[in-house]
This record gives sequence, structure tokens and C-alpha cells, in this order.
Amino acid sequence: MMRMQLVGLVVLAASLAMLTASCGLLFAWPEAGAPEGKAASAKPSFAEFDRRARAGERLNVVFFGASLTWGANASDPMQTSYRALVAQRLEKTYPEARFKFLDAAIGGTNSQLGLFRFERDVLAKKPDLVFVDFSANDDIYSGDEETLASYEAIVRRIILEAKCPVELVIFPFQWNVQAGNLDVMKRRIAHLTIGMAYNAPVGDAIGLAVERVKSGATTIEKIWPVDGVHPCDAGYVVFADAAWDSFVDAVKREAVCAAPEEMVYAPTYMTSARVRISTLGALPAGWTVRKPNVVSAYFDMLMSRWLDHETVASNRREVVGADGQKKSEPCQPAPLKVKFNGAMVMLFGESTQKSSKYRVSIDGKLIEHKSSDGKEMLKEYDGGFLANMVKGNAHHYQVIATGLDPSREHTLEIEPVMAADPEQELRLESICVAGGQAKVWLAD
Repeated sequence: MMRMQLVGLVVLAASLAMLTASCGLLFAWPEAGAPEGKAASAKPSFAEFDRRARAGERLNVVFFGASLTWGANASDPMQTSYRALVAQRLEKTYPEARFKFLDAAIGGTNSQLGLFRFERDVLAKKPDLVFVDFSANDDIYSGDEETLASYEAIVRRIILEAKCPVELVIFPFQWNVQAGNLDVMKRRIAHLTIGMAYNAPVGDAIGLAVERVKSGATTIEKIWPVDGVHPCDAGYVVFADAAWDSFVDAVKREAVCAAPEEMVYAPTYMTSARVRISTLGALPAGWTVRKPNVVSAYFDMLMSRWLDHETVASNRREVVGADGQKKSEPCQPAPLKVKFNGAMVMLFGESTQKSSKYRVSIDGKLIEHKSSDGKEMLKEYDGGFLANMVKGNAHHYQVIATGLDPSREHTLEIEPVMAADPEQELRLESICVAGGQAKVWLAD
């Protein structure tokens, strides 16, 4: 999540009111194995993880999420974040195990981008256990089905493709605990429902924080002394306690994660592709392939960690003058046109303070979107929005459209909007599509 700003998104309310009556420490999960009446094609076991750890095997543990997973505002994210505290408890419990703990957290991002990062940042790490964040950044009060579908697809793919146990972690912002009303947190209910459907344990830090504040064991001010989004060390202890208690319970009851035959939400994101623009073929004029920047506003937004390369449109080009010397001159990059098949499309790249605005058309129709305050409709996207807000390089990801017809071929056109001066650029790594055949190729 962004440092001082919640990335607003969505969730569907699931009809398990009994879950909201609990503060969420430990739930009455089904017996080990797939939920009754549901088939499973993979059975990643917490008991098996426990056995392997006690036997001293090499085990990869991935922490997948956003800035609450990274540990923003922790005095030392490598030592006092929730993931660091959980890692320390794993090492203490299993002293013979040879653990590798992997941080897969980009601040200010949600489960839609998470789904497209899954193969590179999780599956390629060959995980033996995954902790999944994103509940807060998907908006704990929202019931939008699009991001519920992307979140469930992450959980399902961990079980079916990584074939390892997964724990869901639900983290709060200050105002969630301050309000204390669990019944209106639609995404919390929905993520608990997904946990039940997949027999995956849930570390519910919202319920635990509400309970501890009400009992006087801690205070809102101790958990969030700096800003209302990111806790400090005392808050990350609460987050770690919720995650650890759920893990210990899953081991004790020998929980086996299992993917039900039918998904709780739409299967849109089970077919997906993150297509690097550089792999599509000859690029239009003004576009070149470059490396991501190696400096950023925040470490969890350092895009050289998350992007292998970028395709960059620039309003400058290098030419050789009459004197034989190289020099830079203004130019206007051409639009990038591709064809794709899918129900949704997203762009992923890097935001810099030189990043320009750009227009996007689908099937010849200019795409408009709401301004950040929701008061007007905009015809351009701002590639530099986040970088200018945080005063440094950061990520840029933009959902362009959802609900498209996946049975047809669509045309996507990206038009950089650049003047001759000052120097500007647009840094994009990939075009991400989900649903249908999930394919992208260059337009003729």
C-alpha cells in the first residue's frame, strides 16, 4: 500500500455471519483435507511442512503482499516487521531446518497486480510455505468481485501449482480497529470464506487487534504512532502473533489445503498472461528497451527488484550531428498498438518524475477513468502520479478495463502524451491480461 494513502479497491460480502461474531483468533475449520463434498487436485499439508522442518530440510518461505508485509515504519524491516518476526519464530521452533525467507512485497499494490507477479515472484522461488497479504489494499470494506476473483486465484494457484500450504493474513489500518465493527468489513468476511473453502488458515490481525485494544492490552496509539496506514514495531508484533497463532493451529490440526472443484468467485484470473512488451517484436519509433532504475523512493518500490527490463517511450532521441558528435533532439514517440484476448487488461511498469501522461484506446474507443478524488472523468493516465507524490521512483500499474468480452479479439493502443520540452518518458514492462485465452500480440 502507498505510504500515506490507501489504494482503494474491492470485495464481495460472503454470507458467513458467524465468522464476524468472532474476534478472529482461531476458527472452527473443517477437518484436514478438502471441504466436504469438494474435490481437490492437490493437498499441501502443514503437517508435512512441520515434518520436513523438524527433519532439517531446506525450505523456502515466501511472504507475498504489499507494504504491511514489507514492514513499512518498522524500526528495522529486516528484524521487526511481521514477516521478520514470523521468520524468527520458525527458526526457533525448527532449529534444524535450513530456511530461506523471501520478501515478495511491493508497497501500494493489490491482488490484481499480485496475480500477475505470482509466477516471477512466488512460483519461481519454489516455495514450501506462502503467507498472502493484500486484504487491506483490496479495501477491507469493499465487496468488489473483480479483486476477490484475483485474490482467490492467487490462493488457488499456490495450492495447485506451487503445491505448498498457504496462510492468508488479514491486516488492518488504524481506522479499521478504531471503528471496531467487524460486521461491515466485507472483504474480511470474504477472505475468511475463501480460507474456509480452501481449508487454508487465516491469521486475522484485525480481530486480534480489536480484541487487544478493547481489553486494554495495547492502544491504537502504540500500534500506529506515525501514520494510520503502517504500524510500528508494537503493531507488527500484533500482526505476527495473529499469523503465528494461525500457523501453529494449522500444524496442530494437520490442516491440508485443498482447492475446491468450483471456485467461490469467477475463474477469470486462472487464465492470465504478463506479456513483456519487449518480447512482442519490432517496437514503434521512439520506444527502446532499458533497465529499471536502481534507486527509488522506498525499498519495496525499487523496481529493479520487480522488473527485469522496461520498454521506454521517450521524447528524446540520439542523433549524430554534422560534426560527427552525438546529440539529443526532441521527438514524438509513436503509439504502441497491440491485439489481445481477455476479459481484463492492465499495464505494469515504473513511475518516475519524468514520466508522462498517456491515452489508451480499446477497439478504437478512448478509455476514460475517474480522477483520484472521484469528481471528474479523465481522458489521460498519469505515469508520473506516484513518483511525484512520493518524490522518487516507484511502481506504475494501471487497470485499464475489466468486463471485456473474452470471446473476441481486442485492439489496444497506448499513446504517450509528450511535449517537446521538458524531457519525458513512459516506462512500461508488460501488458497483463486475464480471462479468455489471455494473449497479447503486435497489431499489423
